[in-house]
Amino acid sequence: MKSLLLLAGLFSASAQADEAAPRRPDLPLWELGVGAAAVSQQAYPGSDQQARRALVLPYLVYRGKLLRADGNGAGLRAVRTESFELDVSFGGSLSSGSETLRAREGMARLGTLLEAGPVARWFPNGRSARDRITVELPLRAVFEARNPGRHRGFSFEPEVGIQRRADSGRWGYGASVGAVFGDRRLGATFYEVAPGDVRPDRPAFEGRAGLIAWRLGANVGMNVTPDLRLYAFGRLDSVAGAANRASPLVRQTTGASYGIGLAYTLKRSAARASD
Repeated sequence: MKSLLLLAGLFSASAQADEAAPRRPDLPLWELGVGAAAVSQQAYPGSDQQARRALVLPYLVYRGKLLRADGNGAGLRAVRTESFELDVSFGGSLSSGSETLRAREGMARLGTLLEAGPVARWFPNGRSARDRITVELPLRAVFEARNPGRHRGFSFEPEVGIQRRADSGRWGYGASVGAVFGDRRLGATFYEVAPGDVRPDRPAFEGRAGLIAWRLGANVGMNVTPDLRLYAFGRLDSVAGAANRASPLVRQTTGASYGIGLAYTLKRSAARASD
């Protein structure tokens, strides 16, 4: 679920430092680098605990005509025009980690999730606009990373964002507002309390389909040098009016997630991207 996709969001932000610059015809076809980040995420929408991570991971940017791995994620781009594109994309999520969540004590741990599905993006003022507006409509199937055959449901995550495309050496920044919807199976993954997990302060609850959370986000980034990029993000999630707001696993209405990091490009291709 994208509301938990902080790992992908942080390291794709390193790719966006180039993507956020005004379009140039000489971008390399691929870039290989390493990113380091510190992340504090709400364990799940409605949780009263944070999951904190320090991450050092490699990343790849690939700007192929069909296959893409960039600031919008990794996947197969089926359609592309100046104002619209359709991807078949993939993603992943951070788990709740080894930390015991008080609300879920004695229950199964929330594991890492994988996602796959189509994403439609509309650029009302054009993809090359400096202040680019993006309407994103992703629909993805969700699976467990440890057991890809275990289907955890479907998510639909509409989002509207604006991104200031930075000049060289200057800050770029953006903001977005969106929502996360899930089917009954996804709602049960995060909020259901089965009869065997009932406690005096945790009554039984059946997960429901519908709104999971509202989301408000912001990001900022800058090219410090041609190879070194600095980036940061913050996000608020709210379960006000959500379908599973009455679950005993919901301990607070609003929660924050944030992170800061550096990305360093180790190598670029001599071949140039076609667009």
